[in-house]
Amino acid sequence: MRSILTVLITLAATPAASDFVLRQPVDCVLGETCYIQNYFDQDPGEGIFRDFRCGELSYDGHKGTDFALPTHADLDNRVAVLAAAAGVVKNTRDGVADGGFDQSVSGQECGNGVVIVHEDGWQTQYCHLRMGSVRVSPGDRVSAGAVLGEIGLSGATQFPHLHLSVRKDGKRIDPFAPQTSGDCSAPDSSLWEQPIPYVSGGLLSIGFSDDVPNYDDVRAGTAAHAVLPVDAGAIVLYGHAFGTRKGDILRLEITGPEGGILSQDVALEKTQAQVFRASGRRLTKPNWPAGEYHGKVTMIRAGEAISQKTVVVSVE
Repeated sequence: MRSILTVLITLAATPAASDFVLRQPVDCVLGETCYIQNYFDQDPGEGIFRDFRCGELSYDGHKGTDFALPTHADLDNRVAVLAAAAGVVKNTRDGVADGGFDQSVSGQECGNGVVIVHEDGWQTQYCHLRMGSVRVSPGDRVSAGAVLGEIGLSGATQFPHLHLSVRKDGKRIDPFAPQTSGDCSAPDSSLWEQPIPYVSGGLLSIGFSDDVPNYDDVRAGTAAHAVLPVDAGAIVLYGHAFGTRKGDILRLEITGPEGGILSQDVALEKTQAQVFRASGRRLTKPNWPAGEYHGKVTMIRAGEAISQKTVVVSVE
């Protein structure tokens, strides 16, 4: 079997010939502590959308790149938002609560944010920063990589992320494909100083619980148990994924001290930005055998394993 993510990671475009290049604007490791949930919508029509590889990791009218954290609990890591290029701070906003769509955000959809002016008509904008984290002020000159604030949940958002917008002479630009031909192939150049591979989907988190967890708890990062009692009513494994497509499969496997107790393929019936699925076994004896239970979730697309995570829970 080909290695995990082989079918998702393509050759990344080399930096554009322009002198203007961008650094990754978040202090995290893509594919480990953060991921890209949405790319720039390349389709000009209404009601339809596509990212620069003709995938569906975008939404209608989305004109930026969303660097996201796997769960709400990851906000506790205080992930820094960084200046993608050197420039002068034009505008800032702070003081918007981290409530996402649970609060009124009319006129403040960006939430707490920063706008930086660069040379030759370029601008970058950074949205949804944590309230109270913005470290710069209008007029400040910043270098590439300077800390601007932290990823938050302010403005019009349902998940913790940085929305990065790039503009050239007022026109919004896709940093992954500034001169895309629209033919779905990998672009010849990008604005990134270091290539960022395109990943069309994968697992965000997995965990064990004593019942099918609430989806809000899964997204919050609070659903998983590190320890379960021997008389737990059930042992349930769940997987939380992004960028899923119709026909993808989530394979959930549980192995206990006495061998395998579950192996199930769950076929996904539609394309979704995020989804979770769970499966397990109910307790049919007085107790579960004490010891370690190992869980493995594999995301399969067109017969290839594109993402996989493992987890262990102690039953005692």
